[in-house]
Amino acid sequence: MKLKYFSDTDTAHVEFTDNEVDETKEVSENVYVDLDRKGNLISMTIEHAKENAGLSEFSYQEIVRKAA
Repeated sequence: MKLKYFSDTDTAHVEFTDNEVDETKEVSENVYVDLDRKGNLISMTIEHAKENAGLSEFSYQEIVRKAA
């Protein structure tokens, strides 16, 4: 996964895979998702990211399930 932030346009782009984009859907006025031909999520674009996604701070946390 890659997260790119473009400060000049306040746009965030999250890439989940590098598959070929077949379709882009508008989820809301400032959120778009790219899908492959099977409908799987490839990436998401968030415009006005600081306001719409709280992107002033970013953290990553992986939760690992402990064996029983």
